[in-house]
Amino acid sequence: MAFARPTLSELVTRIEQDFISRLALVGAVLRRSVVAVLSRVMAGATHMLHGHLDYLSKQLFADTSDREYLLRQAGLYGITPIPATFAETTVEFTGADGELIPADSVLLRSDGAEYYVLEEVTISFSSGSGFVVSALAGAAYSLAAGTALTFQSPVSGVDATAFVATVLQDGTDEESTEALRTRFLERLQNPPHGGAEADYIAWAKTIAGVTRVWVSPSELGAGTVVVRFVRDEDASIIPDAGEVAEVQDYIDTVRPVTAAVSVFAPVAVPLNFTLSVTPDTTAVRDAVEAELEDMLLDASPGGTVLLSEIRTAIGIAAELTDYTLTSPAADVTHAAGELATLGVITWT
Repeated sequence: MAFARPTLSELVTRIEQDFISRLALVGAVLRRSVVAVLSRVMAGATHMLHGHLDYLSKQLFADTSDREYLLRQAGLYGITPIPATFAETTVEFTGADGELIPADSVLLRSDGAEYYVLEEVTISFSSGSGFVVSALAGAAYSLAAGTALTFQSPVSGVDATAFVATVLQDGTDEESTEALRTRFLERLQNPPHGGAEADYIAWAKTIAGVTRVWVSPSELGAGTVVVRFVRDEDASIIPDAGEVAEVQDYIDTVRPVTAAVSVFAPVAVPLNFTLSVTPDTTAVRDAVEAELEDMLLDASPGGTVLLSEIRTAIGIAAELTDYTLTSPAADVTHAAGELATLGVITWT
């Protein structure tokens, strides 16, 4: 039976009764008597100690510990938070031909965020393109194409305002406490086995942004392993070639030497729906769409989306009282490497 932490009033009563018993007091304890005052003072101190012990008991376990203690626990297993990354872009400058923009020139966003020019840029045919990186790491420093940046200190012959041309890499925040906790619990529940399925999943998730991973042994023949993954927090969950290469390069450094590992991006196959809902309101439609999106988080490459799962997802939407699903009318099966994603919902 778990220990029940006593409340403050229970501690006051308990200590007061101890005084009465030990001192053999007769009659009621007056509110301002020494016994009453001491009982409340001691109960207050004891209650605080109980609170501290209750807090420490939660820090003993990875599923309840705060970030400070979780970092210590995970660190013993060599698991550390995935660090924040810097935003990197190319920026288009304009000005007089032949003018130079020195490396380390500082550009400012409208909110004062700072970005540095990585290499010297020469204006040619009235324009020049250069690589720019954020001064600090984090998602707040990400830039969108077309964002205006101004020089902190004017550069002779160069227009004061430049514009983001291409986003090379968004900034990302340091791995959250819950994401780190999930990775650590997966490590505790699935200790390394020299190339087990759980090992490949853990290795892929070591790379920032990777959220879901699937492993297919022998898909390309004996001794092969195919790893596919998505990045649910990105604008597109399907990784690009550079992100695939990053996971491939890392797994190649930790995989068993006898395994031929190939990392691929899954092929997104939109799953379209045709249905009517009652009541037909924006709130109900949004709730149904959210439930369908959550359901597809359980989809896997080459898997089958069951019609029963679709109906269950629609049926639990908030405020929905009835619905009619026209399409799909049967289970939807995908070929190897194909991943079901939310397509178009046609409301009838």
